Amino acid sequence: MKFLPLIAITATLAACANQPVPSGAQSVGTSQQPPAAVAQCIAKKWADRSQQQVVQQSVLANDQAVDVYVPGQQPPNGAAATVRPAWNANAKTWVGFRAGGGAGSDATGDISACL
Repeated sequence: MKFLPLIAITATLAACANQPVPSGAQSVGTSQQPPAAVAQCIAKKWADRSQQQVVQQSVLANDQAVDVYVPGQQPPNGAAATVRPAWNANAKTWVGFRAGGGAGSDATGDISACL
């Protein structure tokens, strides 16, 4: 019985280490910048390029996970950059792209520029 808590902790840590990619998202890359800074950079690039409003939706408190929607796209199903904490020691942030209702061809290029 002494090993049961150890097994539970090990299983929990293993599950956290293998976090799945958000549904429908393709990996774009990782960054050493915190998630909030990466999300802000992406939003600014898209807003500057399109001269349209960009919607950001916090998924975790303190902007630790953010969905940044392509100009003209709306939550919850629009095309978006998915900015999440990285699950490896080599990066702070993981970024993916979810092509929802359509997106511009420059979307992933702008994301890469912010990594």
